[in-house]
Amino acid sequence: MGHCTNTRFIPLNIAVLTLSDTRNLSRDTSGQFLADALIEAGHQLIERQLIKDDKYQIRSVLSQWIAREDIQVILTTGGTGFTERDNTPEAVIPLFDRHIDGFGELFRHITYTELGTSTVQSRAVAGFANQTAIFCLPGSTGACRTGWNKIIKEQLDATHRPCNFVMHVKKVAIDE
Repeated sequence: MGHCTNTRFIPLNIAVLTLSDTRNLSRDTSGQFLADALIEAGHQLIERQLIKDDKYQIRSVLSQWIAREDIQVILTTGGTGFTERDNTPEAVIPLFDRHIDGFGELFRHITYTELGTSTVQSRAVAGFANQTAIFCLPGSTGACRTGWNKIIKEQLDATHRPCNFVMHVKKVAIDE
């Protein structure tokens, strides 16, 4: 599996989408955490938005980002619970060309140590659409911290062994 790694870090272009009916950007601690964390890791924040947790608005923004040549990864936060207002999995899953089943499984396994059986109510999902990796995290800052620090950060690092997702995202032309 070592063929999936590189000897040098490759910065990726990442967009962050917060899904919330109650927050605005100034109170969006989860989206802000993800934006800060990805920049700290050496990646580029290409765009950040906050929209209502509405299935069709989510699909609209994600479809536009998936079609863009400069966005390689999308991180979403919010809308993965079980309330009637939580629509992220229903909005995003139909867009996937490929599911990353292990992401949700591993996320729930890790958060079990933090939340106990309540973790079964997390519907965190991930997949690829048009060679764009999409990771959908719960809306809490703690959940975003767990997802980023314990899964996503390593999988978006080209040097992480034995494999990572960097070779699977679309290539972006670099101006030099």
